[in-house]
Amino acid sequence: MGFLDKFKTKAEELVDQHGDKVSDGIDKAADVIDDKTGGKLGDKLDMGADKAKDALDSLDGKNDDIN
Repeated sequence: MGFLDKFKTKAEELVDQHGDKVSDGIDKAADVIDDKTGGKLGDKLDMGADKAKDALDSLDGKNDDIN
């Protein structure tokens, strides 16, 4: 098993076990960036955060871990 396979497996486990915390972290990061840019990128950051959460949620082939 290569490095990327191990990384993907660990990421799947993390999202399965702590999906709510991962989601909160992504939202908080987007909020910090939004504050630092004076709100200029709000819509784009929200869209990017949603896409990041969707991508992480679909790692295991199911959309059930992150809200």
